[in-house]
Amino acid sequence: MPPSWQDATQSAAAAATGGARGDVPPLSAGEVEQSWWTVFHDPVLEALEQRIATQNLDVQTAQLRLTESRLQARIINGNLWPQLTANGSYEREKASKQGLLSLFGGGPGQGATAGSEASGTLGSTAGGAPTSTVAALSAPLSLWQYGFDASWELDLWGGARRAMESARATAQASQEDLRAELLQQMAELARDYLSLRGVQAQRAIVEATVAADRDTSAITRQRVDAGVTPQQDLANADAETDNVASQLPGLGQQEAQLINALSLLLGAPPDALREQLAAASALPPTPPSVPLGLPSELARRRPDIRAAESRLQAATAQVGVAVAELYPSITLTGSFGLQALQFSNLGSWSARQYALGPSLTLPLFEGGRLRGTVELRKVQQQEAAISYQKTVLQAWHDVANALVAYDTEQERQRRLAQAAHDSEQLLRIALERYRSGIDPYLNVLIAQRTQLQYQLQAAQSLTTLQTDLIQLYKALGGGWEATLPEPPTAARLRNGRSL
Repeated sequence: MPPSWQDATQSAAAAATGGARGDVPPLSAGEVEQSWWTVFHDPVLEALEQRIATQNLDVQTAQLRLTESRLQARIINGNLWPQLTANGSYEREKASKQGLLSLFGGGPGQGATAGSEASGTLGSTAGGAPTSTVAALSAPLSLWQYGFDASWELDLWGGARRAMESARATAQASQEDLRAELLQQMAELARDYLSLRGVQAQRAIVEATVAADRDTSAITRQRVDAGVTPQQDLANADAETDNVASQLPGLGQQEAQLINALSLLLGAPPDALREQLAAASALPPTPPSVPLGLPSELARRRPDIRAAESRLQAATAQVGVAVAELYPSITLTGSFGLQALQFSNLGSWSARQYALGPSLTLPLFEGGRLRGTVELRKVQQQEAAISYQKTVLQAWHDVANALVAYDTEQERQRRLAQAAHDSEQLLRIALERYRSGIDPYLNVLIAQRTQLQYQLQAAQSLTTLQTDLIQLYKALGGGWEATLPEPPTAARLRNGRSL
C-alpha cells in the first residue's frame, strides 16, 4: 500500500477503537468483497440489497446491454466460418418474340416460312408443318432447380480473428459495466437507507427533546402559579418547545423523500416501502477498520478499471482489423445444383450443374481511405490507453480521498458524541439549579438548545461516517459478485455457444 493509505488505515482504526463502536470486529478482505453491506449487521438493509440485482431498472438496462454485446460477438464470430446457403426455385417463363428473339428472324411481318429460312428448322409437327427455332425458343417453359451455394473468405491476415477479439473484449467491458452499475446502485441504496435511519434518529431526538421541553414547561407553569417565577419564563419555555417541534415537519419530509428514493431504486412506486421502513431503527454500528489490499489488487477488484482494460484491448484489436484491409483477400466460392425443364427429370444426375473456384480482391487505389483508417484506429488505441491510465489513477485518488474523509469523520464523530454527553450533564445541572431557585430559566434554555444541537450534530456525523464508509467500499471495488444476474431475455442464451 502507499504510505498515505497505511497512515489513514491505522488512524481510522485507532479512532474507531477509541470510540464507542470499537467492539465490532473487522471483516476480512474476502468478506468485504462478497457482501460489504453486511458490515452494518442490519437485516433490513441486507434484504433490500438482495433485491437490487433483479428489481433495479438501471441494472436491468446494463444486463440487456451485456446481452447485446454478447450477441454482437456471436454475429462477428460467424465471419470466421464458411457461409453455406440452400436454394430452390420454380419459374414459368416465356420469351418475347419482339425482344432478342427478333434477331433470329422472329420479328413483325415475318411468317413461319421466313422464320424457317432465317433460322433453320428444328423438325416437324405432327401435321408435317415446319417448326422454327424462334417458335421453339418463344414457347412457354417450366424451369425447376435446387442446390446450395458456399463461400469462405480466408482469414490470411487475421482481420476476422482481430475483429472477434475486439468483440470479445467489448463484451467483457459490458460485463464489467454491469458490475459497476450493480455496485453503484447497491452503494446508492445503502447511502439512502443509512441517511433514512439518520433522519429517523434525528426525529427521535427532536421528539424526545419536545417531550422534555413540555415537562420543563409544566414545571415552569407550576412555579409561575406559585409566584416564584415570572411569567416570562413560561413564555420562553413554550416558545422553545414550539421552536424545537417546528423541526419535525422538515424531518418528516426528508424521511418521505428517502423512502421514495429507495422505492425508485427497487423499481417500485412511491411509498411502496413505507410500511417496511417507517418504523425507526437504531443506526447500525460502524466497523473499526477496512482491509485495503495492494494497488494491484485494487486494479483487479474495481470494475471500471477492468472495463477500461477491456476497451483498450478492443481498440488494440481494431488496429489489426484495419491493417488486414490493406492486403489482398481470397474467397473460395462454389455452387452445386440440379436444373431441369421437367420436374420428373430433376432427380437425374445428368441435371446437375456446379461452379467452383477462388476469387482474389486486391485494393489498388482507395484515395487514402484504408491508410487513414489504420491511423485512426491507432489514435483510438492511444486514447483508450490514456483512458485506462486515467481510470487507474482516479481509482487511487478515490481511495485516498475516501480514506481521508473516513478518518477525519471518525475523529469528528467521537468528539461530537462526547460533546452530546457533556451537554446532557449540563442540562441536568441547569434544571436542578433552576428548580432550587439558584439560576434563572435562561440557563436552562441555553442548556436545552446546546444539548439538542450537539445531539443532532452527533447523529448527522454518525450518518456521514457510515456513508463515507460506503464510499470507501465503493472506491475499493467491493460489492460485486463473481456471478452476475441475467435478464429474462438472456436466459435462453445460457446453453448457447460461449464467447
